[in-house]
Amino acid sequence: MTKIILDISGMHCASCAINIESALKKVPGVISVRVNFATEKAYLEFDPQNLKIDDLIEAVSRAGYRAALPSDSLDREKEAKGLRFRVFSAMALSALLMAVSMPHRPGQGVIYLQFLLATGVLALGFGFFNRGIMAVLKSRRANMDTLIALGVGSAYLYSVFVSLMILSGKQLVQGHGLYYETAAFLLTFILLGKYLEAATKRKTQEAIKKLWDLRPKTALVIQEDEEVQVGVEDLIIGDIILVKPGEKIAVDGYLVEGHSSVDESMVTGESMPVEKVMNSAVIGGTINKSGSFKFRAAKVGSETVLAQIIKLVEEAQGLKAPIQRLADTIAAYFVPAVLGIGIVTFIIWIVLGGGFSFALTAFISVLIIACPCALGLATPTGVMVASGIGARKGILFKGGESLELAGKINTVIFDKTGTLTRGKPCVTEVISVSNFEKNEVLRFAAIAERNSEHPLAEAIVDAARKDNLDVPQPQGFNSLTGMGVIARFGEDIILLGNRKLFNEKNIDPLPIEDKISELEKQSKTVMIAGYKNEIIGIIAVADVLKDFSKEAVEELKERGKEVVMITGDNRQTALAIGGQLGIEKILPEVMPQEKSNEIKKLQQKGLKVAMVGDGINDAPALAQADVGIALGAGTDIAMESAQIVLIKDDLRDVVTAMDLSRTCLRKIKQNLFWAFFYNIIAIPIAAGALYPFTGFLLSPVVAGAAMAFSSVSVVLNSLSMRK
Repeated sequence: MTKIILDISGMHCASCAINIESALKKVPGVISVRVNFATEKAYLEFDPQNLKIDDLIEAVSRAGYRAALPSDSLDREKEAKGLRFRVFSAMALSALLMAVSMPHRPGQGVIYLQFLLATGVLALGFGFFNRGIMAVLKSRRANMDTLIALGVGSAYLYSVFVSLMILSGKQLVQGHGLYYETAAFLLTFILLGKYLEAATKRKTQEAIKKLWDLRPKTALVIQEDEEVQVGVEDLIIGDIILVKPGEKIAVDGYLVEGHSSVDESMVTGESMPVEKVMNSAVIGGTINKSGSFKFRAAKVGSETVLAQIIKLVEEAQGLKAPIQRLADTIAAYFVPAVLGIGIVTFIIWIVLGGGFSFALTAFISVLIIACPCALGLATPTGVMVASGIGARKGILFKGGESLELAGKINTVIFDKTGTLTRGKPCVTEVISVSNFEKNEVLRFAAIAERNSEHPLAEAIVDAARKDNLDVPQPQGFNSLTGMGVIARFGEDIILLGNRKLFNEKNIDPLPIEDKISELEKQSKTVMIAGYKNEIIGIIAVADVLKDFSKEAVEELKERGKEVVMITGDNRQTALAIGGQLGIEKILPEVMPQEKSNEIKKLQQKGLKVAMVGDGINDAPALAQADVGIALGAGTDIAMESAQIVLIKDDLRDVVTAMDLSRTCLRKIKQNLFWAFFYNIIAIPIAAGALYPFTGFLLSPVVAGAAMAFSSVSVVLNSLSMRK
């Protein structure tokens, strides 16, 4: 099975997307297909053994549209310029046509001129006729272009018929007039609407464009001690790349020389520059702020973090939210229904004696005003804008479904280690019980642990270095399993360990037992520090809370969400962490394979559950939850199993994701309401429902303008989320 994305050109409404989907589904070997009207892309899965990509492109072509691989991408800018030319040319010809149509009884010369000008406008909108007719002939399915072709074509052909009658000297029944200007202005307004719609739609696609713009074009590669400029697409894993101040980092890798601070806000959303030293990871697309450095390329091309982010955002914009199914179902039946309403309207007004011209006007107005474009744009534009905002804030939604469901979550389960906490031990307290200052206690402990590889030792050495303490090399070091370490520093001995170590050395820890017990009740690991056969202090180490964990929990509670913590840790440790966060519901001592079962139990109670985690053991639980949320600093498998990825590793983004989801869903519902409401109100008015009471019949030209406005208003409503 192979997955591909095709760029599609020529779509004008939701029914166009349905027609293309239908055409592609008929191709043998196609497993699944989704066509997104707003992104103008087709997302396909197919069997490469029985099918070639060229066959798929040909199937789209037969349906009356154009398709291309993104690598041979259709020239959108050229298309935009072509559409702009057609719009302004049509406006000029229509204005001239209106001017020459002013005389009440046109002469032969004026009739010829009207015919030529109207024909010129129809030629500019020939694509509507081509696609509308081809859709019926090839796929046996009418689309919006079919309605436009029928509406504009009826006015034009009727005018041609009347013109021939006048020119041949035939006497016509009063009321038979020329509709050239109606046909021309109608098509001009439709073209103008498509142009405005395309312009506003392009704004919804800015998130992807901005992400692609982050990529540098070239990089300086060190080859045989020389700097060689190489295109980013030609970089390979293992290349040593030089980055100077102010330059963009080309691909992902690790520093091998130098140090600097890097602005990663473009990718992570984190505003503060991040310090980079030897072996620090760097991300392609981020900006080097100060020093020069060299790094080894570790991920290139589609494997880089930036490429993966772009892929996730594109897929999110392409996938349909569940609410879209309603719009798709209606759009599939909408065009035939409108065509039927138009024909019935025409017949009723003929029977009621309204006259042929009156009936034709009502028929054309019904066909034109009922465009389902607004219906087709309602959901995808909302998803596109929201996923773009999310990407800019470091929140990646893996599809419309996760974007819709996140706002409906009422229970949030957090894994403890690595999610709520940092996942590695940190020094929490340094207590002096002698004449030594706290900094001296920490310094002696760090000297003793400098040569140890134990995680607790690393925490102590890191704490000392953060306090800018000098940590020299000890002259001797001995690790005693289950007790601690003994180090020789100068002529003296440093001890660091538990009660057992000090009892072994005949140093009584009883005077500090109360302090040790108090810290141990808080689930902290306590180490006693000794110097010159004397206890000088106590150091407590624990897995501490991440920045903003408490704020995230509080904000979720304020929004009425139930917050649960799940962990494999013992009950005492879990209760201690839960108490710090204000989480009442705690599930301790849960084995990795049991986490998904705990989520199932909550789901069986009717709760909508989100799981937030970062490790491999969280993957089954992330997949089981209604919405799985993985931290970007977590493992690849956790991110694959989740529907939402938080790049910044900031738990407040869980709240932001839910808020964004609610806003997006509200906008989509507003869009759908106005799209439905517009058609429910507009179609009867266009059919002449008000005429018996007010004498008002909607002009087809006004219908065309109203149709264009409805589509643009839906896109603008979605774009308002950006504010």
